[in-house]
Amino acid sequence: MDFDTVADDLYAGEPADFVASRTAAAKKAKQAGDAELARRIQALRKPTTAAFFVNRLARDGSSALKELADLGERLRAAHASLAGEQLRELAHRRAELVRGVLRDAPDLSDSVAREVEETLETVVADPDVARLVLAGRLTSVAHQDVDQWLSLPAAASGQRKTQQKTEKKPAPAKEKTRRKQADEKAAREKSEQDRADRERERAAREEWQRKASAATRERAEASRTLVRTERIAEQADARLAELRERLADAEERAARAAKDLSAARAAFDKADEAVQQFAHTSTPASRR
Repeated sequence: MDFDTVADDLYAGEPADFVASRTAAAKKAKQAGDAELARRIQALRKPTTAAFFVNRLARDGSSALKELADLGERLRAAHASLAGEQLRELAHRRAELVRGVLRDAPDLSDSVAREVEETLETVVADPDVARLVLAGRLTSVAHQDVDQWLSLPAAASGQRKTQQKTEKKPAPAKEKTRRKQADEKAAREKSEQDRADRERERAAREEWQRKASAATRERAEASRTLVRTERIAEQADARLAELRERLADAEERAARAAKDLSAARAAFDKADEAVQQFAHTSTPASRR
């Protein structure tokens, strides 16, 4: 296990898996007896959304990203020779490349797109950032990350090999100091990032609990309303059954009364007819 291999694996993975993978790698290094490697691995920072996007471009072999890095060298040469026309052409090409990358990534939010644009511009302006980006090890905004990587694998970038051969290596003591400062800075930024992650997680939990409590209250209120409505419905059904029973009884009594009325009218008519017959006939005495 070596630092560059671990870093490549971590930054090639998904951001959601970064913290767990980093912890596992640091633990493995520590178990292997390499405490320094474990510390350096643990100091690696989780990439932001913009950094992850740019890293993925590099690892996918983005031609636009490589051309932007090459443009930086050409722009610096044009500045040195005061080639105004060439400078304008290269600047125009830089803008085209940046727009093209952003155009091909329509799902980026405005804030993430601005960070990506800033990083791409910095790739052109700073050769150290270009090497960092092409290595796929960006963690946040490009210019904030360069000091973290004091060395990169030789295969990380095809640019500036000739220049690297001629550069003087810093003295061991100075190199050690720079590395210590970079590690301390990385540790601070990691601590800040972890604190920010915890704060976001806490806010997310609180929001979830708030919504869960609101849903529980709404359910309780809905349950009370349901019980109250069911009771009213039961009372209405009971009242309806009672009224139907009373209606049926009234209808039966009305039917009996109608039958009795009909019988009474028939009896009356019969009696009246008898009386009328006697009224139109003479008595027996008058007939003598």
